[in-house]
Amino acid sequence: MTVDRADNVYPDLGRFEAQLGYSFRDRSHLANAVCHASSANENPGVESNERLEFLGDAVMALVVGHLLYEAHSDWEEGDLSRALQRLVDRPAFAALARRLELAPHLRLGRTEQQSGGASKDSILSNAMEAVVGAIYLDGGLKSARSFVKRVYADALREGAPRVEGDSKTRFQEAVMASRGEFPRYELERDSGVDGDETRFTSLARVGDEVWGKGSGRTKQAAEFSAAVEGLKQLRAETGDHG
Repeated sequence: MTVDRADNVYPDLGRFEAQLGYSFRDRSHLANAVCHASSANENPGVESNERLEFLGDAVMALVVGHLLYEAHSDWEEGDLSRALQRLVDRPAFAALARRLELAPHLRLGRTEQQSGGASKDSILSNAMEAVVGAIYLDGGLKSARSFVKRVYADALREGAPRVEGDSKTRFQEAVMASRGEFPRYELERDSGVDGDETRFTSLARVGDEVWGKGSGRTKQAAEFSAAVEGLKQLRAETGDHG
């Protein structure tokens, strides 16, 4: 029996299906995936994408992990873990959402629309996870795997470069090797403004010296930024420009 694709109910999602490269048997799954909680709260009886987000997150971790395992037989556990983390973190999902032009199809509440919700990494990332959850519900693990394999083709191809450790890890290793101690991070400023791209400012210290200063939307992002500056100072000091 053919499942009703509800083309007449969600006609605007057809273009997004084309971007995804997946045609839903039941397009209501996709409609659910792009419905933010702010919209659901304004429309009684409408479900937000939060449950699908939970499902999509689990599916992505399983599928990406398996595909990386298959594609890179020469990688150690650490290589696989770093690659997995890079492909399933918030920036990666938000970037994927932008590449697939998800934003125009988001259903947001009035306040979230006015605050530019369609451009926020958090909302885009969560919706992208929900879309993967919707594909899984609609077509099963095989369809979800095919989608992930297609959109992450470059990272999953044989011979793809290993993912380097993040800036904090590299900075810690470099400082330990040259100074025999670990760097530490100190929060210098918090603007207290939600959504502020430079809300937090952190200092990277080695001993009593400040080696780097960075800002970001989160404390972690600020520390990563400070670590990048710390690496630059260390390289300048040691003459290593690699």
